[in-house]
Amino acid sequence: MSGKGSILRAYRYATGLLEPAAAGLLLWRQRKGKEDAERLAERRGWASVRRPSKPVVWLHGASVGETVTLLPLIARLQKRGFAVLVTSGTVTSAKLLAARLPAGVIHQYVPLDVPRYMRRFLDHWQPELCLICESEIWPNLLIEAKRRDIPVVMVNGRMSERSFLRWYKLPKTSRFLLSCFEACLAQSHGDAERLAQLGAPRVSVAGNLKFDVPAPPADPDMLAILDGMTTGRPIWIAASTHPGEDELVLAAHLALKPHLPQLLTIIVPRHPQRGPDIEALVQANGVAVSRRAAGGQPERDVALYIADTVNELGLFYRLSQIAFLGGSLVEGIGGHNPIEPAKLGSALLHGPYVHNNAEIFAAFDQDGGSREVADARALAEAVHRWLSDPASARLAARSAAQTAHRLGGAINRTLQTIEPLLMRVALGQRDIS
Repeated sequence: MSGKGSILRAYRYATGLLEPAAAGLLLWRQRKGKEDAERLAERRGWASVRRPSKPVVWLHGASVGETVTLLPLIARLQKRGFAVLVTSGTVTSAKLLAARLPAGVIHQYVPLDVPRYMRRFLDHWQPELCLICESEIWPNLLIEAKRRDIPVVMVNGRMSERSFLRWYKLPKTSRFLLSCFEACLAQSHGDAERLAQLGAPRVSVAGNLKFDVPAPPADPDMLAILDGMTTGRPIWIAASTHPGEDELVLAAHLALKPHLPQLLTIIVPRHPQRGPDIEALVQANGVAVSRRAAGGQPERDVALYIADTVNELGLFYRLSQIAFLGGSLVEGIGGHNPIEPAKLGSALLHGPYVHNNAEIFAAFDQDGGSREVADARALAEAVHRWLSDPASARLAARSAAQTAHRLGGAINRTLQTIEPLLMRVALGQRDIS
């Protein structure tokens, strides 16, 4: 434990001592629908499948955004012949990965950061390499991996200004934890500088892997059905919305309706379980609403459609040429990834709170593919402007797509940097049957 100070010793002691409380937390989260009841043991480090005999490369992403980011890397590693293990921490991400992971790739829920849980997990899987996406810095995970000489690399590394200021107050702790990484491959120069200042020893800029992620898929038959049902109607989508934003989207819809009587507004909540609450809000305002998870369709008499399902964003992005990105009109979220709708031909709108993807939105804004809106009134005005001038919307959508293409290439730079580690894994193949 030497070299990492009393804070980490206290953390290790507390997380070990509070293991019974961690088990209780999991049960509470299960009752809230935030854990998978059938796979709850995975969160305590118990594996639900056997370890492959081939070398295992372990990739971890916290939730939907991070795990989707890893998809191109997962595909390339599997083609190289490695067994690939992917972990995440949310039910939504597990459902999405079930639909989008290549055949043969293993998904497990990541254990809570409790010493015994992590030891149990690593004892079973014995990964030869660990790739952690963005900014998942869990002390027990890193310490247990270091004890086993498992190289850990931060890919698509991100260190926001807000997180940097918090870690900066704990210099010994941050320096030790970041020293556990074999390398940190940052999204941007700003992220790289902040990671280096905190003590990461080997930092380089690889770019943002999100630009290399394929556009989300859509069932062609369902797309044809929905396209037929909505043909001729002006449509816009509010994607990945959070509490507090649905009200603003509804207000924008009500402001637009007198000008566009056939308007269809589609809300895709970030957390699908909020669908019934959004439906009640819309009904209370006298707007005809239908909810997808309840079997509803965007019929002609439906003015607002709630798409509260998992892994269907690609379907709804394809229906609309205008996409508002949620998590950006309320403080504390930081804005969600605009790259997917950009690749699918959408003109983009976002609020002012985009610190989690600030450089991405800045690039889209500068190139004309996206616009910032401050409130419901500005949102309504921007949507009305593009719906009334389709040529202008197409120009913005084309600019967004070009920006997304121009900023790609991080996957090749990432693989080039970790190639020595991959070669080491390949040369150290061993049978663990």
